[in-house]
Amino acid sequence: MAGTALLFRDDAYLTECQAIVVALDTEKNGVILDRTVFYAQGGGQPGDTGMLRLPSGSEVKVTNAVYGSDRSQILHLLDGKLPAIGASIQLILDWQTRYLRMRAHTALHLLSVVLPYPVTGGAIGDGQGRLDFDIAEGGLDKDEIATQMNKLIATDAAVSERWITDEELDANPGLVKTMSVQPPRGTGSIRLVEIDGIDLQPCGGTHVRRIGEIGSISVTNIEKKGKLNRRVKIAVS
Repeated sequence: MAGTALLFRDDAYLTECQAIVVALDTEKNGVILDRTVFYAQGGGQPGDTGMLRLPSGSEVKVTNAVYGSDRSQILHLLDGKLPAIGASIQLILDWQTRYLRMRAHTALHLLSVVLPYPVTGGAIGDGQGRLDFDIAEGGLDKDEIATQMNKLIATDAAVSERWITDEELDANPGLVKTMSVQPPRGTGSIRLVEIDGIDLQPCGGTHVRRIGEIGSISVTNIEKKGKLNRRVKIAVS
């Protein structure tokens, strides 16, 4: 079975698309489609939610999007009756929630610039997020971190994507900031997200087109999670 075409990879601002049901998962009450605008849960970013509109005009809620047993396919979990295989349906994304996550995710890239330490974990929420850093000493200042991030945001730098090979990544190991999650290999290409003049790193998530869209950043908390670990939480407004 062919993989799901990931339309959000080419345009994270798409909110709707037409798709064909290619398989059902009756155990999880989900559908696999030939294409989707829904981001599948992974890399610390939650899966998208929204609606699936059937040919009859009725709608079924999409409660999450996750990768199927075949990682090339995305399973859309439904709160309602499954459509038939071969049905042509319309996917409608919960855009407000997705956009909050896009802003927060892009902001975390800036946080990794302001705090250039190895990243051991992270999570993205609806307008907020956090990164865990390996830092030998404490003394981080919430206001100073926020000030530096907001200065970067004020530049309104463009955000773009490009692809490199596994071999190119091996030749530039410094691109990988996350120690806990490594970029997926084996497909022959790895997606890089670039903030013009500021940051470049592998990432499969969704981001805003310009960092000015992030808005104002506040650092809401800094926690000591271990002798060498600090958790920094941020929020966008």
